Amino acid sequence: MLDKLTPNQRLMLAVAMSVIFFVAYTAIFPPAEPENLEANKKTEQSIALKQDSSNVSSTVEQTTGHSISEVEKYGTGSSNTILTVTNKDFILKIDTLGRISSKELLQAKFNTKEGGHAQLIPSSGMKPLFVRFQDEVLNNESKTVAYTSNIEKIALNGTPQKVTLTQKLSSLTVTKELTFYADGHYDAKVSLSQDKRYFVYLGQRPQVNESEQMMAVVGALVYTDDELLTIIADGDAEGRKTFSGVELVASFDQYNASVMYGFKKDSNIIIERDRDDNPVVYFGGAQNMIFNGYVGPKEYKVLENIKPVLVNVIEYGWFTFASQPLFQLLSWLHGIFGNWGWSIIALTLMIRAVLYPLTYKGMVSMQKIKEISPKIKEIQAKYKSDPQRMNAAVMDMYKKHKANPLGGCLPMLLQIPVFFAIYRVLLNAVELQGAPWMLWITDLSRMDDYYILPILMGASMFFQQRLTPNNFTDPLQEKVFKYLPVIFTFFFLTFPSGLVLYWFVNNLFSIGQQFIVNAQFKNAKEAEIAVHDHAKKIEKKENMEKKDD
Repeated sequence: MLDKLTPNQRLMLAVAMSVIFFVAYTAIFPPAEPENLEANKKTEQSIALKQDSSNVSSTVEQTTGHSISEVEKYGTGSSNTILTVTNKDFILKIDTLGRISSKELLQAKFNTKEGGHAQLIPSSGMKPLFVRFQDEVLNNESKTVAYTSNIEKIALNGTPQKVTLTQKLSSLTVTKELTFYADGHYDAKVSLSQDKRYFVYLGQRPQVNESEQMMAVVGALVYTDDELLTIIADGDAEGRKTFSGVELVASFDQYNASVMYGFKKDSNIIIERDRDDNPVVYFGGAQNMIFNGYVGPKEYKVLENIKPVLVNVIEYGWFTFASQPLFQLLSWLHGIFGNWGWSIIALTLMIRAVLYPLTYKGMVSMQKIKEISPKIKEIQAKYKSDPQRMNAAVMDMYKKHKANPLGGCLPMLLQIPVFFAIYRVLLNAVELQGAPWMLWITDLSRMDDYYILPILMGASMFFQQRLTPNNFTDPLQEKVFKYLPVIFTFFFLTFPSGLVLYWFVNNLFSIGQQFIVNAQFKNAKEAEIAVHDHAKKIEKKENMEKKDD
């Protein structure tokens, strides 16, 4: 029990709990790699597979095995792009190896920090729809013969558009029939003129705004028909893993993903590692096979409209069971308010309203402990030579006044899972990108450049501490807790504005609730004093009457 601990022991416990919190926090949400290290990885990245050690680059000469003048023989001109798909939201390109070589998002809310359009397909590494043959001779030839397209440009204006890509090898013809949709997904049918062993690649994960992705898991995930989600983060890939009964497979960053789905139940999805221990995803192809794909932002409604199972691409980690319904509630609120900032505030108030009875009980318990703390100290001084009797007397005091020494801690502990659940929602909601709130917050997915929200959050936390009753007997212990608002402010400086807004509003609600509890206790105390004074007056009057008699 906490009452058995000395002040120094309580201080050590508080520090230990803080350390455990931050260590667990970092372990669950590892920080993004520094930008310079990621840049080095991008320049050095190559795929090292057991059956293919070749490095496929994005330049014309390296991808096709020909110089630019030779590529012109295949009808691709001075560029390795053979098909361009456009609509109001994106530009997608297919290159001479039949791969999705580029996907550029045109909406301003997805722009990079520098203001340019987001590019979802990295310039190096494997790309979606790349085909590799098991036969080495055939595979080498496939990298020197360009695909051709029956159409050079497609404009998507609502109606799906179909295109046929063809690669004519010396002993084999490969045909890819692709149907593109305005929402960003596509249907794929791959056919071979004769049965050969080959593999289709999912491609490298998107790498947009890498330096800004804070504590978000990136890598590959597999969702199977038994509702099991397997995540292999970058840097954690180990050897080869094979999955069957796969509903979808994705390579993803914080806000975007390259997804393939619609496989046959007996299809095997394979994940290997490259030389940086990042996952490389591919699957075995049949002579004639059909599947589907999507490359784009992880927008909940878009994914749900394409196919409901695709929402599992939005990675909430351990708190999926709570985070998914919280996001749906947040999305519903957005439909009412039309602004994600006000929706976050409304969601915070709803969560606190649900937790109100519990937090109220905890605050009342802390007030009661504060009131009886002088009596507790008297008991501890009286029975300091008899710990057993002292503890029994203290417990009797708690029972008599209906005070729970852990009552103030339990509500806080129960709020931690809620905090992490809402944290995962706000961290992974691509919908917050470019979403404004108030005058100075133009993007709730990014930090407050003026540090106004973090400072307000820290100030509210400090004011909340001033209102909250405490039983500190050690000045050093009290000083440590007083510095917590400073520590939290420092950590929240670079957090997404949406998350800081949630925590700030949460503090304001706690302040308001603490005001109510403090006022109730003050009124109750004043009433008790008034009753006591009134009783004394009556007693004095009765004594005087008896004296007169």
